[in-house]
Amino acid sequence: MNSLLKHIVPEGSRAERLATGFHFTEGPVWNAKGGYLLFSDIPGNRIVKWTPENGISEFRAPSGKSNGLTIDKKGRLIACEHANRRVSRTEEDGKVVTVASHYNGKRLNSPNDVVVKSDGSIYFTDPPYGLNPVFGTFEEQELPFYGVYRLAPDGDHLSLLIDDSVPNGLAFSPDESLLYIADTEMNHIRVFDVKDNGKTTNGRIFAEISGEPLAPDGLKVDSEGNVYVTGKGGIWVFNPDGRRIGIIPIPELPANLCWGDKDWKTLYITARTSVYRIRLNIIGIPV
Repeated sequence: MNSLLKHIVPEGSRAERLATGFHFTEGPVWNAKGGYLLFSDIPGNRIVKWTPENGISEFRAPSGKSNGLTIDKKGRLIACEHANRRVSRTEEDGKVVTVASHYNGKRLNSPNDVVVKSDGSIYFTDPPYGLNPVFGTFEEQELPFYGVYRLAPDGDHLSLLIDDSVPNGLAFSPDESLLYIADTEMNHIRVFDVKDNGKTTNGRIFAEISGEPLAPDGLKVDSEGNVYVTGKGGIWVFNPDGRRIGIIPIPELPANLCWGDKDWKTLYITARTSVYRIRLNIIGIPV
């Protein structure tokens, strides 16, 4: 391990497998109030719960073949559902409601990953990866592009921010002035300035992620502004200037990741059939 990566990963720290036997794991999120991890098993059509005390249990099935998950400012679960082609919210009483399903009267492709800004606005990506029977549903694509969207805090105004790529994972910088977006097809991460009105501008290449199979995918940022993205070999880590620090090895090809535990220093990773965790030195961005 190089000296730069040792600043992030403690000496001797290794990825620990928490559970296995899934179809394809994705979209992890840590529920701080409950002290547990949620993640999607997309082809299994369920959201799975993991607790340190009891291990694995089923949180919800069917899940609409959910992918990305996050928690909003009121502690409610936000989910990107491939099969239902929507972004949903789980209310306090357990009812699941639609927060976004159409743009300009046409159905979304298959919402993939999602993040909630501190003002309550919801940003999500909408590539075509769920328009098949394994990871979603075999239906016609209605929109002629793959977008990145912003749903205003009022929940009524859905804005198209970006439509010139195949977006996947996304994450904000610590001060939310930057939005990072992974493009699996182009093998790179772009970064955009976020204006006061929530719109994005000045898109440019932040980092290249080379190698097969698919890379990059899920994306997160820590409290120091370092960018973590899943890719070939494990979790690729870049400093805020886009310089690669190193790769955290994961036994299976990872798809997504999230921060967790009380101190937000544990990185949870969904990787194909399994879920892993690794302790780090740096605090992540709390959800």
